[in-house]
Amino acid sequence: MFQIKKIMVPIDFSDYSKKALEYATEFAQKMNSKIYLIYVFEPMIYPTDFSFGEVIPISHQEDLAEKAKSELKLLAESNISDKVDWEIIIKTGRPFSQINETAREIDADLIIIATHGHTGVEHIFFGSTAEKVVRKAPCPVLTLREPIKGFEFNKNGN
Repeated sequence: MFQIKKIMVPIDFSDYSKKALEYATEFAQKMNSKIYLIYVFEPMIYPTDFSFGEVIPISHQEDLAEKAKSELKLLAESNISDKVDWEIIIKTGRPFSQINETAREIDADLIIIATHGHTGVEHIFFGSTAEKVVRKAPCPVLTLREPIKGFEFNKNGN
């Protein structure tokens, strides 16, 4: 029998990703799954000198990682609480690449990711992390776009 035990939810702190987390929490409750919240930040690269190339200040990255971890923990505690088991993952790099690599590492059964609905020129310039995740993911991917059709939060748990 097919079981979904590990659900990865990429978070970028947008309202879209927070809604995806709400959806994933309800989904995880019904499937008795664990949620892995992942936040990926791209390193800031500062060119200092042509002889040394690009330098990434490590202390700044550590500060960002700690801040992200703290914010993710608050988000998880307020949205998931004790409804299902959850874990926080912080990565540095290209978001779509790190999401897919981490899904492989934890052997995720499903990725639930929000789309931001970029179209036209904005989509051409920025692309879509969700689209890139779908193309390379090691597991099924459920993409959510607002409004989430057929999904309403019911206080009775039904």
